[in-house]
Amino acid sequence: MSLAKTPSQTVGPYYAIGLTRRDQNELASPADAAALRLHGQLLDGDRRPVNDGLIEVWDRVGKRWGRSGTDADGRFSFVVTKPDADGAEAPRLDVFVFARGLLRHQLTRIYFPGEPANDTDPVLSALSDDERSTLVAQAEDGALRFDIHLQGGDQTVFFAH
Repeated sequence: MSLAKTPSQTVGPYYAIGLTRRDQNELASPADAAALRLHGQLLDGDRRPVNDGLIEVWDRVGKRWGRSGTDADGRFSFVVTKPDADGAEAPRLDVFVFARGLLRHQLTRIYFPGEPANDTDPVLSALSDDERSTLVAQAEDGALRFDIHLQGGDQTVFFAH
């Protein structure tokens, strides 16, 4: 006798249905002088692109957010502005990662390169150099690059939520 699978037992990819038909990836106007292009790839444990993922980026206070599906090469992109530092916390964006094989989305952060507050941020200060490097975007051709590795030696640091 075979039992029917319940939704908690079946795993997508369902993100392309209704969620990513229209990317909502502009948290700022591209015409804004402070706007930055943020792009990257979503990669699995074998460093292969995840072509059916969904990335959501939120500012720290949850007032602005954007969503980008990944393309055939696992690429996603956003237009953002750097948020202000908050006390000892460095400017950052919060990121939710939705992908096949995940029963629950993952939470990570994107910190901005070259920020003096990165040296005193309580989260970044608590991490090893290797872990810290997975959370800081890299400057690339006038934009920021942030790759998300779901597993493996380069795995991005994810947080409990």
